[in-house]
Amino acid sequence: MVTWGTKTTLGMVGTLKDRQNPELLNDIPVVFTVVADPVGSGIIESYDKTGRANVTGTRNRVPESVNIKSITRYLPSFNHLGLLFDRSEPNSVKKMEELTALSQKMKFAFNALPLPTLPDGTPDPAKLPDAAAQLKQAGVQFVYLGSSTFLEKNADAFTNAAVANGLPVLSPYEHLVSESQALMSVAARDYDVGKLAGDQVAKILMENAKPGDMPVVAIDKFAYLVNMKVARKLNLLPPVEFLQFVEKVE
Repeated sequence: MVTWGTKTTLGMVGTLKDRQNPELLNDIPVVFTVVADPVGSGIIESYDKTGRANVTGTRNRVPESVNIKSITRYLPSFNHLGLLFDRSEPNSVKKMEELTALSQKMKFAFNALPLPTLPDGTPDPAKLPDAAAQLKQAGVQFVYLGSSTFLEKNADAFTNAAVANGLPVLSPYEHLVSESQALMSVAARDYDVGKLAGDQVAKILMENAKPGDMPVVAIDKFAYLVNMKVARKLNLLPPVEFLQFVEKVE
């Protein structure tokens, strides 16, 4: 069985606490894919050892160190990252904490601002221009989308506000580049993720590999997309070396 996404995977195999649940799949091999945080979701114990005899999978998220290196290749003078995060969204807070630690390790300045909210505590899209302006005033050179359902859903308002303040946006989602105003995305393509999952399945079916003994494999092939219209607006055209491997959106 191949599962796609966190919700589907949890529906099929549950968490580690459900290993003996007869209503879930605990006796046939399961390969999961496109699960953002299988450890945090309680699906597996670790990427090296899942802790479940019948479960293994793939990792599709781009490591944040790769994102920072990609920004630096695009903008060699880069040394200051900005992030807007949603206090009400655990994944968004976790991403902020991860980038805080990474900024210390990779030696770049980092400003993370909580999203402005309405009286009921939900993020206020009307305040995005103000938030972008604050990042600009702090000296931020690049804004990263991070993990925010709110910013993804309000892609136009978010990216327009950033560009209006002269800030390029790096997004983990290609559609923010092709359909909105994000400058660049670094992402794993569904085809490549699916192929990696297929390789895992082949080992199980053809080589009699046991899922519980197999590590969760990480994809190492990423697609780079650049919005050239936005690049011209920001007067930030990609270096020649970038043009050799990126896909361009006009």
